[in-house]
Amino acid sequence: MSMDFMGGLSAFGGGLVGYIVPFLFVLTIVVFFHELGHFLVARWCGIKVLVFSIGFGPEIVGFNDRYGTRWKVSAVPLGGYVKFFGDDNAASVPDHAAAAAMSEAEKQDSFVYKPVASRAAVVAAGPIANFILAIAIFAGIFMTIGKQTTSARVDSVQAGSAAQSAGFKPGDLVLAINGNTIDSFSDMQRVVSVSAGEPLNVEVDRGGVPVTLKAVPELKELKDNFGNVHRLGVLGISRSMAPGDVKTQKYGPFAAVAAGAQETWFVIDRTLSYIGGVFAGREAADQLGGPIRIAQVSGQVATAGFVALIHLTAVLSVSIGLLNLFPIPLLDGGHLLFYGIEAIRGRPLSERAQEVGFRIGLALVLMLMIFATFNDIKGIFFPGSS
Repeated sequence: MSMDFMGGLSAFGGGLVGYIVPFLFVLTIVVFFHELGHFLVARWCGIKVLVFSIGFGPEIVGFNDRYGTRWKVSAVPLGGYVKFFGDDNAASVPDHAAAAAMSEAEKQDSFVYKPVASRAAVVAAGPIANFILAIAIFAGIFMTIGKQTTSARVDSVQAGSAAQSAGFKPGDLVLAINGNTIDSFSDMQRVVSVSAGEPLNVEVDRGGVPVTLKAVPELKELKDNFGNVHRLGVLGISRSMAPGDVKTQKYGPFAAVAAGAQETWFVIDRTLSYIGGVFAGREAADQLGGPIRIAQVSGQVATAGFVALIHLTAVLSVSIGLLNLFPIPLLDGGHLLFYGIEAIRGRPLSERAQEVGFRIGLALVLMLMIFATFNDIKGIFFPGSS
């Protein structure tokens, strides 16, 4: 038995309790708002909601509201669901036999008999709620704590680095990359990190003189403060921490919302770029993680403070909202795909076609979960392996 495995086992066992509470905190908030989006739009569309559940499996605690909805917390805290009148299961697969036997009054309350636009609005409301939650969290942080920024000024250049090859010098102030304005060192990092191997035209201010450099970031494995390994593009420069180059800015409400939307879009763009890179062979799929990794990261981030944990909640909310929009049956995006086809054809797909689609979706989701869990376990018990 290797020392890496023993070290991973010890770290996992020792940190298990510290992971669970932050994990449940983060995931519960994200899942609650996702399902709340479905719930509110369904109520607005006149659809009867039977169950609002945080988690799956046996009920732990719950109550009925005055509309007959059962609100409950279930035993397996790895998601949640809203079940509508006319659904066969928690994935909103329609119960066609039950639907055919409904009275006209029951059809008015049923999800399956609502117009396609109403059903699409209900389904889309979940991911949209996740994006709204993320924007609200980011905006709240920017208004109350503020956003610390460091100017994109070079403090030092590593010997033998891509930056040295490109001709960077200490004191250079980066103004733009590929024509896009750079306002901070973080802006520069975000561009560079996703541009490994790609030539970048970098405009810098060198003592008041404009200079254009061509740099090609190198792909390197870097460890964060918690020992997690990330593969990113790097130039090999450090930021200036001089008093004039570091500032903390608090935003007003409107500016904070705009900045929150920008931050949310960055997470979406980075996620899509990574997934595209996996399919194109530019990125390694072992960065995909599942519930175990979410729990591990939640516990690690919690040690940095409540604000860091809330920030992680926003990032995870964006990721879950985006994942649910993928056109895979069983996910929200799969339902939207079916509704789009129904809108074009003027009638829904056959029951058989929908059943086959849901089975394929279930297989894809299960394979993704198994693969992500495998990555999680490998990362814990064999850290540093590739």
